[in-house]
Amino acid sequence: MKKLILATAATFGLALASPANAQDTAEAESHVPTDLNILMWTQPQRDFAFPRMEELAPVRTIPNADTFRELPRGPGLDLAIAIDGESWTLDRYFADQRAAGVIVIHNGEVRLERYRMGADVDTRWTSFSVAKSLTSTLVGAAIADGHIASLDAPVTDYIPELRGSGYDGVTVRQLLTMTSGVRWNEDYTDPNSDVSLFNQVTPEPGVDPVVTYMRTLESEVEPGTRWQYNTGETNLIGVVVANAVGMPLADYLSQKIWSRIGMAQDGEWIVNAGGNEIAGCCISATVRDYARFGLFVLGGGTIGDERVVPEGWFAAAGTRQADIGAPGRGYGYQWWTFDDSSFAAQGIFGQGIFIDPARNLVIASNGNWPVASEAGYRERRNAFYRAVQMAVDAEGGGE
Repeated sequence: MKKLILATAATFGLALASPANAQDTAEAESHVPTDLNILMWTQPQRDFAFPRMEELAPVRTIPNADTFRELPRGPGLDLAIAIDGESWTLDRYFADQRAAGVIVIHNGEVRLERYRMGADVDTRWTSFSVAKSLTSTLVGAAIADGHIASLDAPVTDYIPELRGSGYDGVTVRQLLTMTSGVRWNEDYTDPNSDVSLFNQVTPEPGVDPVVTYMRTLESEVEPGTRWQYNTGETNLIGVVVANAVGMPLADYLSQKIWSRIGMAQDGEWIVNAGGNEIAGCCISATVRDYARFGLFVLGGGTIGDERVVPEGWFAAAGTRQADIGAPGRGYGYQWWTFDDSSFAAQGIFGQGIFIDPARNLVIASNGNWPVASEAGYRERRNAFYRAVQMAVDAEGGGE
């Protein structure tokens, strides 16, 4: 197969291994993404790319360890999925969501696990913005380790290149809650939006490309007074953490969490043109390993006798810190929150980790929606979450 260079939203290079024969070569090349923007890939291109991003892009590995956490199997769930007043089967739901993998873990047991679209238990799949919630967890770890003074520390203390920009006076907390007040356009359908362009800048020596772009943006309102979804700011959070701890994000994630909670496989994290992890996106892992991370969160962020994040970190991170204008929902520290105390990591095209501490429940899913983000797909996924909650309640709830 010929080698291609592809600049996507992550601005990464593409070099695929050669398939076994000419027919495989032709078929694979017909699905290799060629657009400069990952958000503009076709559905067949996404189907091809999402389970093999580490083959298409430069990555930094998140090493696991030699032992992994077993996930014992429990009895199946008796689910009744109701969407818009109509009863749906699991098959219909999975087809609608174009789900590649779904796992439900209740009280530490696998109650439902299913794979489609050629994926299986060993398939790594890209996370998109699910990575945001892992990045925010590293902020908690860096605070616990003493590398970041507090959530109220100015961002410019850790990214001095932002001084004199719209981020003067913005705190780490305001980045985490997306309340900086800085101008931003997150339109996934617009190739000229900030989210499409911010990782396509020409790198400057010694400066993360995201900083080069973000310091050109102006403040529109006083920090802390407006919530606006902003992937660029999650990437700034990654720069804050990496600068504070003095190591790449993948290494810190492995050191603090990934290698210690029983992950079955290494993770892979795409890096940008500056060679730094794209903190708001693009960790590849198996659906079971996403669930294992969810179990770590469910446990309050402790590993053995060690507290990896500050006391009460996830209680705060998974609670509404910003009003997003949706009844019953909010935004925490890079987690989407529900007023019943559950919260979720969510990525475009259908990725997710749902955590319900009251029910001792974790749901992880990978997939490829026909569109990046659309209310109907989100609401039907939420309906599936509610169906699982109701099934657990019918059995007697949590532990």
